Amino acid sequence: MDVKKLLALAAVAGGVLFVIRRNKSAKAQDDLWREATAPAAGAKKA
Repeated sequence: MDVKKLLALAAVAGGVLFVIRRNKSAKAQDDLWREATAPAAGAKKA
């Protein structure tokens, strides 16, 4: 393999890892938001 192919492969792999990490972070943030805004356990609706 020449250097250009290796660099392209590394760039693609880096991009995939970036997207995966960003999605995990967004999901964690959504989970925190959902937990923070959920009604308290045992709370009654008015």
